[in-house]
Amino acid sequence: MKVLVYSSFTFSYLNRARVLFKTLKKFHPSWDLVALITDEPPSGFQFDVRKEPFDRVVYAQDLGIENFKSWLFRHDVIEVCTAVKGPFIHQACSGDADVVMYLDPDTALLAPLDPLIDLLQTDEVLLTPHLIDPNEDRAAILDNDLSASRTGIFNLGFVAVRTQGEGARFAKWWNDRLLQFCFDDMPRGLFVDQRWCDHVPALFDKVKVVRDPGYNVASWNLSTRKLAVGKDGAITVNGAVLRFWHFTKLGPTGDIMTKRYAGDNYPVYEVWRWYKSEIAEVTDPKIPERYWAYDHYDDGSKIAKPHRVLYRERTDLQEAFPNPFSTKGGGYQAWLIAEGLLTHG
Repeated sequence: MKVLVYSSFTFSYLNRARVLFKTLKKFHPSWDLVALITDEPPSGFQFDVRKEPFDRVVYAQDLGIENFKSWLFRHDVIEVCTAVKGPFIHQACSGDADVVMYLDPDTALLAPLDPLIDLLQTDEVLLTPHLIDPNEDRAAILDNDLSASRTGIFNLGFVAVRTQGEGARFAKWWNDRLLQFCFDDMPRGLFVDQRWCDHVPALFDKVKVVRDPGYNVASWNLSTRKLAVGKDGAITVNGAVLRFWHFTKLGPTGDIMTKRYAGDNYPVYEVWRWYKSEIAEVTDPKIPERYWAYDHYDDGSKIAKPHRVLYRERTDLQEAFPNPFSTKGGGYQAWLIAEGLLTHG
């Protein structure tokens, strides 16, 4: 069975992606590993795919998205990196892979994922919920249960499909939704790619909700997941093998949430210490922190989020400025200035 695994990221997350793909190579050297990048290399950084732990790169602009520059401008960096997941998985279902799997760049494997492939012998869509056990503590309910209610029952840092049948039908549907409605707009019922997948068990057959605690371990479910390390060094979660961890919000925020729910479960801190050392080893100082090639107009001035939102909500602006990044001969930026919505400089 041919398995393709992809991750979607920008160059500021290349260090995380390197760790993810390194662990995938370790446990699954025969899988096809693809980096989906919505970005351009920063100045002074030499990007040589032959030296990376993934097999190949697909750039978002090569996915065939109609009016790509206009479409891209309507999204911030998180929105667009989640939006391109739909077109890629849909197109990959027409290739030669039997299984397509997505993993967020800030995940890492600690054991093989073969049981997931076994599940796909009978099921055709695999999803992992944020929570698989109910919280009893009020603080945990406020932090984790209500967060999942806002952002989605399932964490789309992972999804896997068979490339035919219901898996392909899901991929086409997700593609269509994410091309049009992949925004962080909770009042309208949207949280990028995740809230859409709340519908999946109702809309599709052969959907498996993976409730094994060893998958997608993260700060939001540590309140109900206990790690242990055996004498042989094997790490378990509630007695199950720890398969992959989602190291969300690397830095102070992630540390605070992890400490809040790990408590005296000391193996959690060992896992985080390992991950941070792996990240430090592969971080390139030539890539500026929070770098993204599409966060500014072509004159170098930053694009404000409200101006992206305004552009995406007005088809007249999209028609008038098919490349809103361009400032040559006026453009969308000049229109904002003329309307008093932007002060030049």
